[in-house]
Amino acid sequence: MRSYIYNLDPKKMPDAWYNILPDLPTPHAPVLHPVTHKPVVPEDLSPIFPMNLIEQEMSSERYISIPGEVMDRYLMFRPSPLRRAYRLEEALQTPAKIYYKNESVTPSGSHKINTSIPQAYFNKVEGVKSLSTETGAGQWGTALSIACAMFDMECKVYMVRVSFDQKPYRKGFMETFGATVIASPSDTTEVGRQIRAENPDTSGSLGMAISEAVEVAVKSGGSVKYALGSVLNHVCMHQTIIGEEALLQMEMADDYPDVVIGCCGGGSNFAGIAFPFVREKFNKNLDTKFIAAEPTACPTLTKGPYAYDFGDTGKLTPLIKQYTLGHNFVPPGIHAGGLRYHGVAATVAHLKKDNIIEAVALHQNPCFNASLMFAKAEGIIPAPESGHAVCTAINEALKAREAGESKTILFNLSGHGHFDITAYEAYMRGGLQDLELDDESLSKGLASIPDIQE
Repeated sequence: MRSYIYNLDPKKMPDAWYNILPDLPTPHAPVLHPVTHKPVVPEDLSPIFPMNLIEQEMSSERYISIPGEVMDRYLMFRPSPLRRAYRLEEALQTPAKIYYKNESVTPSGSHKINTSIPQAYFNKVEGVKSLSTETGAGQWGTALSIACAMFDMECKVYMVRVSFDQKPYRKGFMETFGATVIASPSDTTEVGRQIRAENPDTSGSLGMAISEAVEVAVKSGGSVKYALGSVLNHVCMHQTIIGEEALLQMEMADDYPDVVIGCCGGGSNFAGIAFPFVREKFNKNLDTKFIAAEPTACPTLTKGPYAYDFGDTGKLTPLIKQYTLGHNFVPPGIHAGGLRYHGVAATVAHLKKDNIIEAVALHQNPCFNASLMFAKAEGIIPAPESGHAVCTAINEALKAREAGESKTILFNLSGHGHFDITAYEAYMRGGLQDLELDDESLSKGLASIPDIQE
């Protein structure tokens, strides 16, 4: 009898997050102060983050222990299952073996809660009572609203306007847990009012929403801190619980991936599944292939230069060495709102620069087609973001079929698409466009990248 699901014993769940910084094969570029352009020190970040998270961000320790109160809440839904996609393999008639880590089973419906819980906890420990944040498609805002409710904290979410309009149930979900949700750009912040004055019809962007949320924290005098759902090192580190579990579950399956795949916007879920396997690649000299899948409408890793840039439109954040389309770039309103970000995590960018990982850019129609095939085979409707990983896994499985090779493929199903049915309906009606980033929009975005002399 074949096994479809590999459930890890909760008693064997990893009790530490993995920090990839000490294992990077080449020196990591420092994060720079937005005004002085000198490497940031902890005090520079203290207006927006609690000191314990700043210490994690800059830590040189390979492993960071998961606090007991965080572990208690993780155990409400973790370990998440690893599943073998036998029916998808049969539909594809491929000799490849396809596994996926199912992060859709969390209370928030995505991987984002893996970092929202520790971020809320570490803020609570330092006496913070309110958090501000941004969200694209709403997965991160949903996760933070749940975590804030767990720790009796206030939560204010700036949601990218196009997603605010496309996904009303996400707003209602966040409000159910007590969050205040505001369409971004808004008239509640100085940067939001400025953006709206310059472009009143803008659909918004994650860069704009980040600026608004950071401004709220900076101007609060310390009563509000900022929480970020991706990009930063401590966020990616919290997500490595995914890959650490997957390593143990692949052992249970007596298998090991030749290919590891994750969709990639800011980079947190890709880092979460990939980084522990990258460590194994380094330690054991393995030939594992890593693929970050992004949209053609926002092709950061495949078309952006590797350069210092701001993480937000209002230039309030530090400068990070990353692949970037420019902090002023406004991507088209594709349904994979969580992948509409101009930059990427510095650690993910560093691995791409060193050719440890690779990236592909996909149109949204093939991703929805792959997601429907996956749903019919596996019974789970993927989020549009996760559909990029599904599509890439299917493409790799078809390559294996053509080559007659029995590859083992692992991807992260980062979330379900229960709030994205209107997007699926639009796809089935033929109402979705495959958007390619045009040269004019790319040039306009790239023009906003600052000239930083290293």
